[in-house]
Amino acid sequence: MNIVVNRAKFENVNEVSALFNSYRVFYSQKSNLDLAKEFISERINNSESVIFYAIDNTGTYLGFTQLYPNFSSVSAKRSWVLNDLYVSESARRLGVGKKLMEAAKFFAESTNAKGIALQTAEDNVNAQTLYESLGYKKGSGFFSYFLSLQQA
Repeated sequence: MNIVVNRAKFENVNEVSALFNSYRVFYSQKSNLDLAKEFISERINNSESVIFYAIDNTGTYLGFTQLYPNFSSVSAKRSWVLNDLYVSESARRLGVGKKLMEAAKFFAESTNAKGIALQTAEDNVNAQTLYESLGYKKGSGFFSYFLSLQQA
């Protein structure tokens, strides 16, 4: 299977939104394709994130990754937060995730970024294995905090 990774543009919104909806369902959210399409459209239209998608030689969309910019005051450099990585169930174990991660790395290097940060669930061992195989190091020395501004 030939896998190609491209940067998403507005003409890819429908297909990327379908993948994004599946990603949200994977993380126990209710399926809502309209919400997914609105969210992805806003990110692309407002240049608020960079999205890469993978397709095969038949044009089937296999997965996506989404990067958000972040800035470090201490290093005075940009970094990227790899917030989302999703590969459709039928395309897992085919190298799609690795190709998406490589595209994210190449993009980050091209923007002279300090690096790429990501988080994953403690029980997502498959993702952890992929990240570590690509040189990502598990963080230590910091605690993560979050202030929720919405009621559950």
